[in-house]
Amino acid sequence: MLTGTTTYGEEPRRDAQAPAPVPAPVTEVVVLDGGATERPALTAQFASSPRGAQLARRLAVRRMEEWGYPPESDVSCAVALVVGELAANAVQHGRVPGHDFRLRLCLDEVVGLVRIEVADAAAVKRPPVAPPSSYPDGESGRGLLLVDVLAVRWGSTTRHPVGKTVWAEVPTPTG
Repeated sequence: MLTGTTTYGEEPRRDAQAPAPVPAPVTEVVVLDGGATERPALTAQFASSPRGAQLARRLAVRRMEEWGYPPESDVSCAVALVVGELAANAVQHGRVPGHDFRLRLCLDEVVGLVRIEVADAAAVKRPPVAPPSSYPDGESGRGLLLVDVLAVRWGSTTRHPVGKTVWAEVPTPTG
């Protein structure tokens, strides 16, 4: 549910919180198999908080739109859901006081994949190798099942000097 949004020319309500600005992303050119991809990767750092996870998801949708995938497209929705889940897990399970989490998105149009990486500072708590099964009435535990369905591959790697990176690859339609 969106709150605190206004349309052009409309004054915000006094009780509505103004949306926080999305952090400026860092752009990098990614080299895969000896050649640069056409689209620059996105790298941004966020506060390890629910608000940071929400901003990461918004920024991912914005970048997908810049790459030619409208927010309502299947690819953009899948990326948004995976980013939201991995960012929420980084905030809930990978939070270390005083440390942010990092989001990196890379589009490889040749192989038709968007690679999503979310890095946090907690190296001890790693995601399970396979998505956990969840009781039907449970309130949590389904996020990695969602990632497993939407991504062609996912996993985690150790991050140096500290922490881990959880990654997922979401397919895109190819030419």
